[in-house]
Amino acid sequence: MITISLCMIVKNEEEVLARCLDSVADLVDEINIIDTGSTDGTKEIAARYTNRIFDFEWIDDFAAARNFAFEQATCSHMMWLDADDIILEKDREAFKKLIPEMPDDIDSIIMEYHLAFDKAGNPAAGSRRNRIVRREKGYRWHNPIHEYLEVTEGKVYVSEVAVSHERMGDHSARNMEIFKKKLLQDGAKLEGRNQLYYANELVDQQMFAEAVEQYEQFVQGEKETPEDCMYAYSKLAECYHHLGQRKQKMQSLLLALQFHVPRADHCCSIGYSFEERGQYDAAIHWYEMALTLPKPKYHMGLLNLVCWTWMPHVQLCICYAKLGEIEQAYKHNEKALAYLPDDINLLDNKLRLEQALGITPSSTEDNKQAPIEEPLLQSDDTDGGTESPC
Repeated sequence: MITISLCMIVKNEEEVLARCLDSVADLVDEINIIDTGSTDGTKEIAARYTNRIFDFEWIDDFAAARNFAFEQATCSHMMWLDADDIILEKDREAFKKLIPEMPDDIDSIIMEYHLAFDKAGNPAAGSRRNRIVRREKGYRWHNPIHEYLEVTEGKVYVSEVAVSHERMGDHSARNMEIFKKKLLQDGAKLEGRNQLYYANELVDQQMFAEAVEQYEQFVQGEKETPEDCMYAYSKLAECYHHLGQRKQKMQSLLLALQFHVPRADHCCSIGYSFEERGQYDAAIHWYEMALTLPKPKYHMGLLNLVCWTWMPHVQLCICYAKLGEIEQAYKHNEKALAYLPDDINLLDNKLRLEQALGITPSSTEDNKQAPIEEPLLQSDDTDGGTESPC
């Protein structure tokens, strides 16, 4: 049976560290905490769980810190977490069943990484990560910011166990500062993933025109992976959406289709572009397609997970209502409610649609074909509820 060294880098994490360690301490064989300069009670909290606490002088390089953390491990395999990560109970139980099944020579265990949640607590955005790796393989972290663990070969297992990221604070300013110190000195030109990550930081700071320039340069690269190019075109579409350039937004979405089979989140974005134009029949086509597509099994990039659950139903409700097809609108609103039973927008839809369908005494038969003039949903809701896709 494999043994696991947990390897974490921390700084001023007294608000969240105990929550993280409480969720994982009994699942691992060793805990290594690498402190990069805490001035609060982080070390004291860590000492409740382990005596393996190491200092690392911060040099604005996350990869260097994570590699140092891996170097302290003594078990057969190494696992990484951030201090604001947590393993929820259902995933703890799955973890307990998973590890005894792993052969000693497994090189990497990939786990789900849930990065955002809807109002009902369902995962709304996520990706996958090489979460546990065999120590003797010597896998290394790369990039000072937005670091990644390179696993290019070996025996890999794709697990359904998830780590949930409950982010604390906004790190955009810090990340941009590291870019300037490490990657943008003396007029250096960003290339490859660094350029992609820099563009993402520009988006986080709402510098959409500047981000467009970086994404456009990135997709012209000859060595970029299809997955990264598809993602970059999706982000380009997001930027053009915020810039009010609908034609360029649609072009970016369609260009992304050259790299891979359509995904549900991509279909929803195309559907929403048609919906913005009032082309509801075309929008319905793409939302219906989204409902037929499985979540990609081996995809490692960011996915808008609600596009595999309630999002297409929400937008189909709106589109069918605009076309006066109230029964279809009601059907999809009910399906969305199955995921978000307490959502106030969907509950309001339900009431209004039932009235239009004659379920209440105040409605008439003619209402069944009358389009609903006002928007059914608050499409600018941004706190994990019934938000429209870009």
